Amino acid sequence: MNPANLRKFISGNKNNPGSRLLYSLLKFAAICYAAIVVVRNWLYDKSIIRAKHAEAPVICVGNLTTGGTGKTPLVVWLCNMLAKKGFRCAVLTRGYKAQQDGFADEPAMLAKAAAKAKIIVNPDRVVGAAKATGKFDANVLIMDDGFQHRKLARDIDIVAIDATEPFGYEKLLPAGLLREPVKSIRRADAVVITRFNQSLPEHIEEIEGRIKNIKPEIVFARAIHKPVSVRLIKGAEMSFEQLREKKIFAFCGIGNPDAFYSTLKELRLNIVASKTYNDHHDYTEDDVARICEEARYLEADIIISSQKDWVKTALLSLEKFDIPFAYLIVEL
Repeated sequence: MNPANLRKFISGNKNNPGSRLLYSLLKFAAICYAAIVVVRNWLYDKSIIRAKHAEAPVICVGNLTTGGTGKTPLVVWLCNMLAKKGFRCAVLTRGYKAQQDGFADEPAMLAKAAAKAKIIVNPDRVVGAAKATGKFDANVLIMDDGFQHRKLARDIDIVAIDATEPFGYEKLLPAGLLREPVKSIRRADAVVITRFNQSLPEHIEEIEGRIKNIKPEIVFARAIHKPVSVRLIKGAEMSFEQLREKKIFAFCGIGNPDAFYSTLKELRLNIVASKTYNDHHDYTEDDVARICEEARYLEADIIISSQKDWVKTALLSLEKFDIPFAYLIVEL
């Protein structure tokens, strides 16, 4: 089951016997997963397993739930802010679903958006940290998606929480979207509530109140994902006013596809159709060809994706099709 369908299943009604049976199996699997997570965290909390320290301060950016909370834009924001203050910053990322040549969507995005930072791709963040300080002389490290990666000690833990679905339907994977229990937020120093503009003020207050009950002294920030413009494949940008005159075919393969489509709707764009893939989908030329065929059939003027999808489809589409590809530029 792909992430989009899983979200719909765990959040929807389960009235028929087949759905109830499947959900019961997912809840059983979640109990087993929870036991592993709790024991592992206890071993680290009691220093039975000791985290290893890097040669530079480590800022960890992570989340409690799987996919789509806005960690990458937050990492970019931190990198650019630190660079302005004169720090030599390196990002430690696992490079999820990296291909044999080392290419992966999120590291490619980071390299483009945070040009002054060194991007270190290694699932072992301890090894990555040693490379960042030893080879590149980095004096501050940002660990991307590292809240659950406790092998590397960190000086600051920042957790991103998506206001539209903050607590993963209240259940651990695979019955919900939680990677670990909500009470694990006590390990964090700060919480950034992302997409707060897509939720009601009273709902934001409920989220903050629940977290304060777990850790009263935690620091809060609120952030929005602000769409800036649309960038075409050869670097030209298009304003939203220009876009509103065109018929658009949209697609994405990200952790929270609904947030991407909601942003497009908020911009009052004419979306004739959309296509959703799994998070971190490894696009092929056939995928791009099918996207273009569907867009052409619907007489779309332009095809728009998220930036994460664009970095994996741009070279496949370059000068091959007559419908331009573009991605939505979003800043935190």
